[in-house]
Amino acid sequence: MKWGRFGFVCLFLFLLVLQPPERSRAAQGTSVSPSFFPVAVWYGGGKIRAPMLEPVNATSAARWGHDLDQIKALGFDTVKCWVDWATAEPQRGRFDFRNLNLLLRLAQERGLRVIVQIYTDSAPDWIGQRHPGARFVDRSGAVIDSEAAPGYSIDDPAVRREMVEFLQAVAHDANGYSSLYAWDVWSEPHIVNWADFPYLKNPEFGFSPYTQARFRRWLQAKYKTLAALNRAWYRGFSSWSEVSAPRFPTILSFTDYIDWRMFILDKLAGDLKTRVDAIRSVDHTHPITSHAAAPGIFTDPRNGYGQPDDFLMAENADFFGTSLYPKHAGLIRPLSYQNLTAGLDFERSAGHSAGKAFWIGELQAGQGVLGMRIAVPVTAHDVTYWMWETVAHGAREIAIYAWYPMNAGYESGGYGLIHLDGTLTARARAAGKTAQIIERNAAAINRAQPAPAQVAILYNPLSYMVGGSEASLSKLGNAEHDSLEGLHEAFSEAQIPVDFVSPQDIADGRVRAYKILFLPFAMMISRKVAEGVKRYVEQGGTAVAGARFAWNNARGLASDQIPGFGLTQVFGARERRIVPVKAARLLVEASPALPGMKAGEAVRGDAFQEELEPLQGGRVLARFPDGAPAIVEKAYGRGKAVFVGSMLPLSYQREHERSTQQLLLSLARAAGVKPEVRVSGAGTSQIEVRRLVSPRDQLIFVFNHAHAPARASLAVQVPWKVEQAQDLLDGRSAAFKQTRENVLLEKQLPGGGIWVVKLSGERPAR
Repeated sequence: MKWGRFGFVCLFLFLLVLQPPERSRAAQGTSVSPSFFPVAVWYGGGKIRAPMLEPVNATSAARWGHDLDQIKALGFDTVKCWVDWATAEPQRGRFDFRNLNLLLRLAQERGLRVIVQIYTDSAPDWIGQRHPGARFVDRSGAVIDSEAAPGYSIDDPAVRREMVEFLQAVAHDANGYSSLYAWDVWSEPHIVNWADFPYLKNPEFGFSPYTQARFRRWLQAKYKTLAALNRAWYRGFSSWSEVSAPRFPTILSFTDYIDWRMFILDKLAGDLKTRVDAIRSVDHTHPITSHAAAPGIFTDPRNGYGQPDDFLMAENADFFGTSLYPKHAGLIRPLSYQNLTAGLDFERSAGHSAGKAFWIGELQAGQGVLGMRIAVPVTAHDVTYWMWETVAHGAREIAIYAWYPMNAGYESGGYGLIHLDGTLTARARAAGKTAQIIERNAAAINRAQPAPAQVAILYNPLSYMVGGSEASLSKLGNAEHDSLEGLHEAFSEAQIPVDFVSPQDIADGRVRAYKILFLPFAMMISRKVAEGVKRYVEQGGTAVAGARFAWNNARGLASDQIPGFGLTQVFGARERRIVPVKAARLLVEASPALPGMKAGEAVRGDAFQEELEPLQGGRVLARFPDGAPAIVEKAYGRGKAVFVGSMLPLSYQREHERSTQQLLLSLARAAGVKPEVRVSGAGTSQIEVRRLVSPRDQLIFVFNHAHAPARASLAVQVPWKVEQAQDLLDGRSAAFKQTRENVLLEKQLPGGGIWVVKLSGERPAR
């Protein structure tokens, strides 16, 4: 079907006149069914790779129909197809949706649902010809001519309007099919996507005139006056037109650089909102999503291609999610299960912060390939395990990438669920079997939520900005990420769930429900976050900060005392002296504040030995070997604050010393954190237990990450009488015992074994 742009716009305006006044987003809701869990496989019609589209011909319906029949027969209930702007609008105002229409019709005939992925990065050439100023510009001044990618900047208002009209046209066209389930409006958001520029040294994008104008508007909203901006940046601009983003580091490049990077995070979130709003202006029913290239815990906000903040992105779509490629060819090594669970918890937490669930936009299906970089094979067990891990973390959709392997480009031959000749694989059968089990239990999965966390971990983008734009100033490696993952690992190994939280969560008081708040590698924070930490402690929480906490403010200015913002009075200590060390040794003092720890027990820290000076009310919990205070605790309001003069989470992630984990767990135990799952038995050191809970069900997911078998005995807190336990993988009843506080389960798990059990109770009285 082809639409003229002018004709579509007229029709769209006419339909708006006929519709009642638009309700708020909250009132509208979406068409997500409580008994439907979409397990999709990427399929766009034929064998051609995304975002390309196969030309439709007389054989397409039969060939595509055969593929869809196979997809459904295996157990999938959804396919994820795609539309790229260049193909769907090859000439301005001439919309060609034949591929989309055929796929939607064929899926509808088979009872399959469809998620539509939209690629606007693959923009038509006429956009560049009509709007040459919209080309992306590197900080060196290099102008990028799109070569199928990366398209053009929508910071040009005219290009933004063109894109919005295209999105509205797609939405209007697809809404005629009952098979339409949802939209994914942006795959792996960046400023520049799917293009590399080896001729540029350390490229950084966003320097087109339109993006710089948008940056100036952002600065005007923040600083209000040019005089205020000049004071903050230590500059002497005489007009706003002179202001531009910093292109290189100087000894005074910190506030301007921080503003620039924070703007990029806001810009990407705003660009997502533009796409969502365009679809929502036509489609008031179907969910609208987007997905990151990787969970934000693995990325760096200083990325010159533009890296999104998952927390900000989640606020601007019905669901936000991620791609997940644990055996991607670009990885140095496959993701460990600790990496995988941390990434999933991070993505889940970003959605939770916005009051939403999360989706898996792409889940690896086959062997990773990047030219001659060929990764280790993906097995049927891998795909099964990855699918169950995503469900266990609370994902509400899985889209497996892809049905066929890539048939072109440097990923050629990779990432497919079946063979390119159409024959099925063990991976495809295993994924289909898992999809069938999920479908049978969709209602129970959808009404349950991840077990609430008592432990919160701050994810703070400003942590990456210490020192300004010169990343080489740090000798700590990827310490920001390692600190986050070290904390996550310490608690997940003890079967204690955690949430990652954003600076805004702290500033807005959304962390009040947590018993303990860890502030790892938080050298730079804003005043609002500092005030939020103070309120959190006053109201009864326990805050734990590491070395150099609150050293810099959000402008990059150093505090007179460390910690800054007056937090010395909350934490009961200040920094006296700091010494860089390869490893720090902390000796625990006898104290009820560290239950389970023995006097004199040595704990390993990392990076720094920060000697503390206790202030009024501060109690020393540990010392360095020379006797200098290493950990100080203070009761403040109804809660308490703990200042640690080293980096315990970083140390645990890199060295895995048991004493470091025990100290972190001891701090949590003193704050009232109690495990709700206990695991015992031979060979259970690498058992992971996840739970989804609802008023009448608990879904328990057990993973044996060891190669050797394990005899797992589980004690799980369940606040109601259990009537039945069912093994979801084989459909049989599972034996259990119930005590006053726990349900007891036992299972012999082979190496790599997976066990999913549903505990059901009496239906609660209305």
